[in-house]
Amino acid sequence: IIEERLNFLKNLAQKARELDHTRLISAALFKENLGDGKYTITDPFSEYTDLVSFNEYLGWYEGMPEIIDGANFTFSTEKPVMVSEFGAGAKAGFHADATTRWSEEFQDDLYKRTLKLLDRMPNLAGLSPWILFDFRSPRRMLPAIQDGWNRKGLIGEKGDRKLAFYTLQKYYEDKIDQSLKD
Repeated sequence: IIEERLNFLKNLAQKARELDHTRLISAALFKENLGDGKYTITDPFSEYTDLVSFNEYLGWYEGMPEIIDGANFTFSTEKPVMVSEFGAGAKAGFHADATTRWSEEFQDDLYKRTLKLLDRMPNLAGLSPWILFDFRSPRRMLPAIQDGWNRKGLIGEKGDRKLAFYTLQKYYEDKIDQSLKD
């Protein structure tokens, strides 16, 4: 199956390049845990992409947020790195301490830790939080929390900005200020 996947994606990338050679090719590549907080991308499809991109959910799907603090990524290529998804769920208006899953404080703490991790990543060229707005998702049925919603948005279903929204906003503002100084 791995070889079939690679052949399919390789052909897809080739066709995309034939149709429009100006667009970059990327994919959510497989991430490998090497142990001791070390991670890398070993997906053979990365040979055919222009970017090294992957989804990063340490502290949400993998362990608790503290795992992020000791994490480091290495890459065997000089290609630009794009974190294609990262984040955690929070129900807008649900407040608790930073260790309580689904609270805005948990999501905010995870964002703060993840942004520090991203700043340590070699060749980081971009990031994309998952996602701006909570959205309907019938497979998300955790009662009193999800109720048919994907809650990973920075803005809740009624337009309320969650704490992590302001953390990401400040991160972007600081990046802009730094680039203006450079």
